[in-house]
Amino acid sequence: MIKVLRIINRFNIGGPTYNATFLTRFLDQEFETRLIGGLPEAGEADSLHIVKEYDVEPIILEEMQRNPNIFSDLKAFWKLRKVIKEFRPDIVHTHASKAGALGRLAAFSAGVPVIVHTYHGHVFHSYFGSLKTKIFKTIERFLARRSTGIIAISALQKEEIGNIHRICSPEKIEIIPLGFDLTKFQQNLPEKRIETRSKYGLGEYEVAVAIVGRLAPIKNHAMFLDACELALNHGIRKTCFFIVGDGELFAEIKMRVDELNARFEGCFVMTSWIKDIATFNAGMDLICLTSNNEGTPVSLIEAQACGVPVLTSDVGGVKDILHEGETGIIVPAGNTELFAEKLVHLINDEEIRKKMSQNGWNFVCDKFHYKRLVHDMENYYRQLIQNNKRK
Repeated sequence: MIKVLRIINRFNIGGPTYNATFLTRFLDQEFETRLIGGLPEAGEADSLHIVKEYDVEPIILEEMQRNPNIFSDLKAFWKLRKVIKEFRPDIVHTHASKAGALGRLAAFSAGVPVIVHTYHGHVFHSYFGSLKTKIFKTIERFLARRSTGIIAISALQKEEIGNIHRICSPEKIEIIPLGFDLTKFQQNLPEKRIETRSKYGLGEYEVAVAIVGRLAPIKNHAMFLDACELALNHGIRKTCFFIVGDGELFAEIKMRVDELNARFEGCFVMTSWIKDIATFNAGMDLICLTSNNEGTPVSLIEAQACGVPVLTSDVGGVKDILHEGETGIIVPAGNTELFAEKLVHLINDEEIRKKMSQNGWNFVCDKFHYKRLVHDMENYYRQLIQNNKRK
């Protein structure tokens, strides 16, 4: 039996929770896995319903908080070390930055044979100023030297971590894309579409456009709203724009939305978080992303699984998760004018949306299914265990 302790930053909506859940629940019987993580921040949606849905019972570590705090971080470190000493795992696998720092330090101090870390994203650009970014890079290089293996979720991310930011040697990095339970995004699509469009009072020929994600600076909702304003001024079919999510910029974004609604007859809707995103997506005609930095955007994978075209900034691993021109369109990051131009094109051209809709499921169904993720991770774990035995 190979024991795996999986440590996640916090149980908030997003790729890390889904992947930690699937890797805890569906690994082969030769693996015994425990999952531990912190709670979401204010403004983030709680994702504990996801682990419950798959019969996973995680250990909750309240001291695991996103922002650095010497007191809570030390408490989290010692609690993690205690769990490690009691469970005696063969592998400690951490997901995302805070869990990666505290979890790897605790595992190394406790003498865990194999320590693995997955970068679901990174903070090496667009998050902080140059000094703070340099400090984070120094910390990550220190932690990487104490890691047996590093996992990137896309080829671009491996290039960034290994060659651009030089966190560790590229040879130490394994590419294992994310995986999801995508079947629900194909179930009862006509009924779900009617349900969502009826809920929001959308007309038969009205186009529904959404952006899904935290209301945080890195997601760049300002660019999305600017592009929508340009599109509306240009002249488009009747369209309703949805902003799905919550976060620190809620008040600022709402102020802008209220201003736009006063000028454009209330065509913007802020929904906060939506748990049943499969039903919501079914009612959409286009899903957008305007982030300054990403790992693998879950919202774009889920959109394509539902047969919804996507329009996105060229950040992170987006080129690995959509078929350019066939399931969506990619625009250079920060180019608001071009984003608006493509937005107008996709809103007004129903035929191209239909074509992209038909291609979405076939593109993501196998590439991003959790069964592929589990298979890849099992093989990687076995490889690391064998390599460790040879030392």
